[in-house]
Amino acid sequence: MAIREQTHRKYNFKEIESKWQQRWDEQHLYRAPELPEKDNKFYQLEMFAYPSGDIHMGHFRNYIIGDAVARQQMMLGKSVLHPFGWDAFGLPAERAAIQRGIHPSEWTNKNISVSRATLQSVGISYDWEREICSCDPDYYKWTQWMFIQLFEKGLAYRKRGFVNWCPEDKTVLANEQVVDGKCERCGTEVVKKDQVQWYFKITDYADRLIDDLDLLPEWPENVKTMQREWIGRSHGAEIDFTIEDTNEKLSIFTTRPDTIFGVTFMAISPEADLLEQLPLEGEYATKVAEYKRKALAKSEIERTAANVEKDGVFTGKYAINPYNGERVQLWVADYVLGGYGTGAVMAVPAHDTRDFAFAKKYGIPIKVVIQPDKNTVLHIEGMEDAFTEYGPMVNSGQFDGLSGKEAIEKVTEYAEQKGFGRKKTNYKLRDWSISRQRYWGCPIPIIHCEKCSEVAVPETDLPVLLPQVEDFHPKGRSPLADVPSYMNTTCPECGGKAQRDPDTMDTFVCSSWYYLRYLDPHNDKVPFDKEKAKRWLPIDLYVGGITHATGHLIYFRFFHKFLQDIGWVDCPEPAKRLFNHGMVMDSKGEVMSKSKGNVVSPIDLMKNRGVDISRLAMFFTAPSEKEVQWSDDSVSGVEKFIINRLYPLTKEYRGTSPDLKHFFNAKGLSGFENSLYIKLNQTIKRVSEDYPRLQFNTSIAALMELVRDYDSKQITNDVFNDFVILRIIQMIAPLAPHLAEEMWEITGHAESVFKSPWPVFNPEAIVGDTIEIAVQINGKLRDSIKVSADAAQEEVEKVAFESKKVESHIENKTIIKKIYVKGRILNIVVK
Repeated sequence: MAIREQTHRKYNFKEIESKWQQRWDEQHLYRAPELPEKDNKFYQLEMFAYPSGDIHMGHFRNYIIGDAVARQQMMLGKSVLHPFGWDAFGLPAERAAIQRGIHPSEWTNKNISVSRATLQSVGISYDWEREICSCDPDYYKWTQWMFIQLFEKGLAYRKRGFVNWCPEDKTVLANEQVVDGKCERCGTEVVKKDQVQWYFKITDYADRLIDDLDLLPEWPENVKTMQREWIGRSHGAEIDFTIEDTNEKLSIFTTRPDTIFGVTFMAISPEADLLEQLPLEGEYATKVAEYKRKALAKSEIERTAANVEKDGVFTGKYAINPYNGERVQLWVADYVLGGYGTGAVMAVPAHDTRDFAFAKKYGIPIKVVIQPDKNTVLHIEGMEDAFTEYGPMVNSGQFDGLSGKEAIEKVTEYAEQKGFGRKKTNYKLRDWSISRQRYWGCPIPIIHCEKCSEVAVPETDLPVLLPQVEDFHPKGRSPLADVPSYMNTTCPECGGKAQRDPDTMDTFVCSSWYYLRYLDPHNDKVPFDKEKAKRWLPIDLYVGGITHATGHLIYFRFFHKFLQDIGWVDCPEPAKRLFNHGMVMDSKGEVMSKSKGNVVSPIDLMKNRGVDISRLAMFFTAPSEKEVQWSDDSVSGVEKFIINRLYPLTKEYRGTSPDLKHFFNAKGLSGFENSLYIKLNQTIKRVSEDYPRLQFNTSIAALMELVRDYDSKQITNDVFNDFVILRIIQMIAPLAPHLAEEMWEITGHAESVFKSPWPVFNPEAIVGDTIEIAVQINGKLRDSIKVSADAAQEEVEKVAFESKKVESHIENKTIIKKIYVKGRILNIVVK
């Protein structure tokens, strides 16, 4: 093995990075096989990228985390699939195009070109042969195919109803796209609008979407909790009241049937179909219509906010309680949202805080039917709020004395026996509204025929191409409706005159199946090959932000389960493991944003300091799941380590070509060499454990310690000396790939370092009487201390505070907290 002569050259990151990116491309290093061995594959994926401009620090962090994992998996001998693509349709591109007076396709393609060039300059290990773009007809042909499969199974349907409407963007929003009552894209207050829409029947999958979360032990618990709460499964009873004047059935859902004898009014949503069926008369009809108009102009957050006094209007009508025959007032109240159950809820003022306040305000009767215990009697006159806990039933006829679960069961059983009630499970989750009244999206592949109704476009006619139009400005209805050449067509069933559906799909539809197209991106016969899906799925690690917890991460699970049902995939979940990285903050702890003027460009950083220095700085500043407080100091420390300590290791390489396939034979090593050998194996163990946890900051800290302890002058065994250097290069490679490749080549290796096997520690060489603990101040390495292997946190802190290096950085400062990761790191937070 020949050592390259340029060993003593200065670290020229621009030359090194350009050289290795070209080399990797020429070698097709990241090209994934079509059909990997099922037990030896790794599918690494970062969430679909929206091409809104060049990448920012958050993107940079997201992509390098996935890249480090993918590269290590290559060294572990896995067949790695690491693809990339563009979520290119949607409102932001259309809005930006309108502002600039250009077409959305021009804006989108320009951004894609810029972002692609940046990502390639970063050297991320993407297989660019598999690149996809959701606005390409070759892609959205299969998005339309997915729609048709759902349509044919009765899971895509069209109906009129109240929807979330953004007045600024002039389009419908799904519930998941409304945040705090506002449009997630533009921040405009969302209102309700009565409109015909397409829906996906995601509610049919509600139970599986909840139950199968138990199949995902490697998903963050907070994400699973958010999904459970969003789907909102609750068990209770459905009770049939009757409307007094018409004898029509009014069914309500309750989780507390034990309070049924305390119902004194019903609250009906302003959107409920039920309201249209009530025979309202005179002033009641006028007041209800006016109230409804005002209510629908409010956002959901206004209507449901806990700190806002609830209001309503009496309809003049009553329902009859089937348990006791009592009349129950029917009110319209905007705190009840449409779409949940029948759009009406029973109100028990004595035992629900919101109902109590409402009843007090309007003088509605309050009736106590639950007592705290058998010895305590509640009196309405003395109640300042509702009693909401469980307790023995009172004033409830034959059920008096029953309590809790038994009471609920007995009351429900009685309703079932009498035929006016039943056990029921209800959900907060609503069907997914996917129609959008905007231009820049995937056309809905449905033809409307007066004779045949809704007809799917034949598969042979896909894709339905989005026409090139000059006027795509929002009008409150789809701009496509004004394009006769697009709209006018013939019915595929009867051949008569017909019209296309004018709406486009929510862009979340495009991103609900993209991970499957990566498996077979050039297939023009089917969306993907089933055998390839069988080999590659599920995704082994999915990296992205937690903001998608109740949007994309539910939608793509729904799509996957549907595709499993129709035989296209054979696993129940799309992603085995999910990882949410932390946000990137500025030096003051504020979120970076263009409006605040505090954005640090990763492009400028990489141009001035180098890709690998930028990567290591991002990795080292904080654990991957935590927020990063970015500052120039983050870069300077890493830069000094690379230039002054790490890269110069190649000067110490002696050209012995040690065997890296086996443990090093430590017999005959000197005292210093033996200590370094123990340290090396401890570091291999530590780094190997850190990588799967994505704890790259502690990996770098461990490698810094090892490099610091390395002293060529005290090593007489040439083979051991070279063994240590090569192991260091291998361990740093996934984190600083260009640097590692250069060092690997300098040490005489012709093949990529990523073709070499990942280091394995010798279990017999990792036990020492003492261990080293990295001491950080505000996340920055300031010293390393030696303590006994079984030292408690108090002892570790005592030794740390005795360090002069630590003392100099905490002097005259207040210690906020101390975070100890046993056997690894002590982080002292000061201000």
